[in-house]
Amino acid sequence: MLLIECPYCGERPEPEFVYGGQAHVARPAQPSGTSAEEWTQFLYLRANPRGLHAERWRHTHGCGRFFNALRDTATDRFLATYRVGERVPQLPGGPA
Repeated sequence: MLLIECPYCGERPEPEFVYGGQAHVARPAQPSGTSAEEWTQFLYLRANPRGLHAERWRHTHGCGRFFNALRDTATDRFLATYRVGERVPQLPGGPA
């Protein structure tokens, strides 16, 4: 079973969590002046890399909080988890 480290509760089984999409996606600063194409980009288009990816997760069957995670999409391995608002952690031997 896949275990995920909640930064608030500790390590828990994967069925307790829900994927929340790509992390660090910023809402447009001036929503009323944003074009339809820019809204489409913000709402629907996300990166889908093979390898290291910053994601948002929610611990729905635990504390209920959102947090961010660095996950390798090729191996499904979580390399780090961190609270929303914190900086992306530096990983040993590579850039983050």
